Amino acid sequence: MTASDASEVPDQLRRAQLTELLKGVRPWDEQERTHLAATMEWIAGGAPLYRTRKPDVPSMHLVSYFVVLDETCGELLLVAHRKAGLWLPSGGHVEPWEDPWDTVTRECREELRIEAVPSTVSGTQPLFLTVTRTRGQGRHTDVSLWYVLQSKVDGITSFDEEEFDSIKWLSLRQVLAEPRNTLDPHMHRFTRKLMNVIACA
Repeated sequence: MTASDASEVPDQLRRAQLTELLKGVRPWDEQERTHLAATMEWIAGGAPLYRTRKPDVPSMHLVSYFVVLDETCGELLLVAHRKAGLWLPSGGHVEPWEDPWDTVTRECREELRIEAVPSTVSGTQPLFLTVTRTRGQGRHTDVSLWYVLQSKVDGITSFDEEEFDSIKWLSLRQVLAEPRNTLDPHMHRFTRKLMNVIACA
């Protein structure tokens, strides 16, 4: 094995692990099916996967979202993201060679000041996947793995005020009543998928 071959092994392993992770995501609709197929092709194609320079290098990179759900009262947490100007789940960019779940645990501490506790809905596996072109300066494409965490409403008492203007808890039906242009463009689709998974559990 040459030195260049050896340097490629970790990258190949990471791509194989990500592919296996995505195989566990059951597509909710045709759009998610299309996004999953495009992401699989992107991973297999050898393109860079991780952001190396803020905000848009490379122009397509991995993100871990985490939706915090109070499983008792059925409410989820959204944050008012300053840069995006939208209500979103919390999350962050996956660092080079970082497992996406490790991103969730790191960002959860940084953004919401709590430990990441996997939900009973999906555990440490992503529930949803989206491919989204961002808005504003430094536009790029986020390939986002959506995880579900659990916390009580009163379990979150502070947040990263540099990133977020405020936070709010909404019932799943209240999320669907929110205007689409105030939310992540896939938030309604995610919420419907989550409602279906909860109903079938």
